[in-house]
Amino acid sequence: MMSHTFDHGDPLPAGWTFLDPNAETAAWARFVDKFGELRPGLHADNWPAIVEPTPSVTFDLRPDANKAPTMWAAHFDAVNAEAARCLLEVANPPELVVLDWQHPGYRLDLAAHTTAYDATWRVPVYPNGDYYTFALPDFSEGTFGHPWEQSLCVFGPRLVDTLAVTLSTWLPRLRVNGHPV
Repeated sequence: MMSHTFDHGDPLPAGWTFLDPNAETAAWARFVDKFGELRPGLHADNWPAIVEPTPSVTFDLRPDANKAPTMWAAHFDAVNAEAARCLLEVANPPELVVLDWQHPGYRLDLAAHTTAYDATWRVPVYPNGDYYTFALPDFSEGTFGHPWEQSLCVFGPRLVDTLAVTLSTWLPRLRVNGHPV
Protein backbone atom coordinates (compact mmCIF):
# COMPACT_ATOMS: atom_id res chain seq x y z
CA MET A 1 0.00 0.00 0.00
CA MET A 2 1.25 3.48 -0.81
CA SER A 3 2.32 5.05 2.44
CA HIS A 4 0.80 8.21 3.80
CA THR A 5 1.67 10.26 6.83
CA PHE A 6 -0.19 12.04 9.56
CA ASP A 7 1.02 15.19 11.28
CA HIS A 8 2.81 13.93 14.35
CA GLY A 9 5.55 16.52 14.08
CA ASP A 10 7.25 14.56 11.30
CA PRO A 11 9.16 16.49 8.65
CA LEU A 12 7.14 17.23 5.54
CA PRO A 13 7.51 14.72 2.70
CA ALA A 14 9.20 15.70 -0.55
CA GLY A 15 7.24 18.32 -2.47
CA TRP A 16 5.07 19.44 0.48
CA THR A 17 5.32 22.88 2.11
CA PHE A 18 2.91 24.59 4.49
CA LEU A 19 0.89 27.46 3.11
CA ASP A 20 1.67 30.68 4.91
CA PRO A 21 -1.36 32.18 6.72
CA ASN A 22 -2.13 34.71 3.95
CA ALA A 23 -1.93 32.07 1.22
CA GLU A 24 -4.12 29.71 3.25
CA THR A 25 -6.75 32.41 3.82
CA ALA A 26 -6.72 33.20 0.09
CA ALA A 27 -7.03 29.50 -0.81
CA TRP A 28 -10.06 29.04 1.48
CA ALA A 29 -11.63 32.17 -0.07
CA ARG A 30 -11.18 30.63 -3.56
CA PHE A 31 -12.67 27.37 -2.18
CA VAL A 32 -15.78 29.25 -0.95
CA ASP A 33 -16.06 31.09 -4.28
CA LYS A 34 -15.98 27.76 -6.13
CA PHE A 35 -18.07 25.52 -3.82
CA GLY A 36 -19.86 27.73 -1.31
CA GLU A 37 -19.29 27.31 2.42
CA LEU A 38 -18.18 23.84 3.48
CA ARG A 39 -21.09 22.05 5.17
CA PRO A 40 -19.40 19.33 7.23
CA GLY A 41 -21.60 16.58 8.55
CA LEU A 42 -21.71 12.93 9.50
CA HIS A 43 -25.23 12.31 8.22
CA ALA A 44 -26.59 11.98 4.70
CA ASP A 45 -28.97 14.92 5.11
CA ASN A 46 -25.84 17.15 5.14
CA TRP A 47 -24.39 15.68 1.92
CA PRO A 48 -22.88 16.70 -0.36
CA ALA A 49 -20.77 19.05 1.76
CA ILE A 50 -20.15 21.44 -1.13
CA VAL A 51 -22.01 22.78 -4.14
CA GLU A 52 -20.55 20.43 -6.74
CA PRO A 53 -19.60 22.43 -9.83
CA THR A 54 -20.17 21.81 -13.51
CA PRO A 55 -18.38 19.85 -14.81
CA SER A 56 -17.85 17.31 -12.03
CA VAL A 57 -18.29 13.63 -11.27
CA THR A 58 -18.59 12.33 -7.71
CA PHE A 59 -17.60 8.74 -6.97
CA ASP A 60 -18.70 6.31 -4.29
CA LEU A 61 -15.66 5.10 -2.31
CA ARG A 62 -17.55 2.94 0.19
CA PRO A 63 -16.00 -0.51 0.56
CA ASP A 64 -17.92 -3.34 -1.05
CA ALA A 65 -18.86 -5.81 1.70
CA ASN A 66 -18.60 -8.64 -0.84
CA LYS A 67 -14.91 -7.97 -1.50
CA ALA A 68 -11.88 -8.70 0.66
CA PRO A 69 -10.57 -5.87 2.88
CA THR A 70 -7.43 -5.86 0.77
CA MET A 71 -9.51 -4.41 -2.05
CA TRP A 72 -9.97 -1.23 0.02
CA ALA A 73 -6.19 -0.88 0.28
CA ALA A 74 -5.87 -1.38 -3.47
CA HIS A 75 -8.57 1.25 -4.12
CA PHE A 76 -6.81 3.69 -1.76
CA ASP A 77 -3.53 3.32 -3.63
CA ALA A 78 -5.13 3.38 -7.08
CA VAL A 79 -7.15 6.55 -6.45
CA ASN A 80 -4.09 8.39 -5.12
CA ALA A 81 -1.84 7.20 -7.95
CA GLU A 82 -4.36 7.91 -10.71
CA ALA A 83 -5.15 11.34 -9.29
CA ALA A 84 -1.44 12.17 -9.22
CA ARG A 85 -1.03 10.98 -12.82
CA CYS A 86 -3.97 13.00 -14.12
CA LEU A 87 -3.15 16.11 -12.07
CA LEU A 88 0.38 16.04 -13.49
CA GLU A 89 -1.15 16.12 -16.98
CA VAL A 90 -3.20 19.27 -16.27
CA ALA A 91 -1.01 21.22 -13.82
CA ASN A 92 1.59 23.43 -15.47
CA PRO A 93 3.61 24.07 -13.37
CA PRO A 94 2.83 20.94 -11.34
CA GLU A 95 1.85 22.88 -8.20
CA LEU A 96 -1.32 22.26 -6.24
CA VAL A 97 -3.07 23.74 -3.27
CA VAL A 98 -4.03 21.08 -0.72
CA LEU A 99 -6.63 21.99 1.88
CA ASP A 100 -7.19 19.77 4.88
CA TRP A 101 -10.22 20.99 6.83
CA GLN A 102 -9.33 22.18 10.35
CA HIS A 103 -5.62 21.50 9.71
CA PRO A 104 -2.83 23.39 7.97
CA GLY A 105 -2.97 23.75 4.21
CA TYR A 106 -0.14 22.87 1.85
CA ARG A 107 1.47 23.74 -1.42
CA LEU A 108 2.30 20.54 -3.22
CA ASP A 109 4.95 20.34 -5.91
CA LEU A 110 3.52 17.21 -7.48
CA ALA A 111 6.57 16.58 -9.65
CA ALA A 112 8.87 16.55 -6.60
CA HIS A 113 6.39 14.38 -4.71
CA THR A 114 5.96 11.75 -7.41
CA THR A 115 9.65 11.48 -8.23
CA ALA A 116 10.81 11.17 -4.61
CA TYR A 117 12.00 7.78 -3.48
CA ASP A 118 9.27 6.16 -1.35
CA ALA A 119 7.07 9.27 -1.53
CA THR A 120 4.50 9.66 1.22
CA TRP A 121 1.25 11.60 1.15
CA ARG A 122 0.97 14.16 3.94
CA VAL A 123 -2.75 13.89 3.27
CA PRO A 124 -4.09 11.61 0.53
CA VAL A 125 -6.48 12.40 -2.30
CA TYR A 126 -8.58 9.48 -1.03
CA PRO A 127 -10.40 10.91 2.02
CA ASN A 128 -9.43 8.82 5.02
CA GLY A 129 -10.63 10.88 7.93
CA ASP A 130 -11.09 14.49 6.89
CA TYR A 131 -12.23 16.72 4.03
CA TYR A 132 -9.35 17.00 1.55
CA THR A 133 -9.16 19.29 -1.47
CA PHE A 134 -6.43 19.00 -4.11
CA ALA A 135 -6.71 21.82 -6.64
CA LEU A 136 -4.86 23.93 -9.12
CA PRO A 137 -4.15 27.32 -7.50
CA ASP A 138 -7.14 28.90 -9.30
CA PHE A 139 -9.44 25.99 -8.29
CA SER A 140 -10.38 25.33 -11.93
CA GLU A 141 -9.46 21.63 -11.65
CA GLY A 142 -9.11 19.27 -8.72
CA THR A 143 -10.71 16.88 -6.27
CA PHE A 144 -12.76 17.16 -3.10
CA GLY A 145 -12.86 14.17 -0.76
CA HIS A 146 -15.68 13.65 1.75
CA PRO A 147 -14.69 11.25 4.57
CA TRP A 148 -18.17 10.48 5.93
CA GLU A 149 -20.04 10.14 2.66
CA GLN A 150 -16.95 8.28 1.47
CA SER A 151 -16.94 10.07 -1.84
CA LEU A 152 -14.56 11.85 -4.17
CA CYS A 153 -15.69 14.74 -6.37
CA VAL A 154 -13.53 15.25 -9.47
CA PHE A 155 -14.05 18.72 -10.97
CA GLY A 156 -12.86 20.73 -13.94
CA PRO A 157 -13.12 19.90 -17.64
CA ARG A 158 -9.69 18.30 -18.07
CA LEU A 159 -9.92 16.15 -14.94
CA VAL A 160 -13.45 15.09 -15.80
CA ASP A 161 -12.10 14.01 -19.21
CA THR A 162 -9.17 12.09 -17.67
CA LEU A 163 -9.42 11.15 -13.98
CA ALA A 164 -13.21 10.80 -13.96
CA VAL A 165 -13.09 8.61 -17.06
CA THR A 166 -10.56 6.20 -15.57
CA LEU A 167 -12.22 6.09 -12.13
CA SER A 168 -15.56 5.40 -13.86
CA THR A 169 -14.20 2.09 -15.08
CA TRP A 170 -14.20 0.64 -11.56
CA LEU A 171 -15.91 3.03 -9.11
CA PRO A 172 -19.67 3.70 -8.96
CA ARG A 173 -20.75 7.26 -9.74
CA LEU A 174 -22.94 9.03 -7.20
CA ARG A 175 -23.48 12.35 -8.96
CA VAL A 176 -22.67 14.16 -12.20
CA ASN A 177 -22.57 17.97 -12.04
CA GLY A 178 -24.10 17.72 -8.58
CA HIS A 179 -27.12 15.66 -9.71
CA PRO A 180 -27.71 12.02 -8.63
CA VAL A 181 -27.17 9.39 -11.32
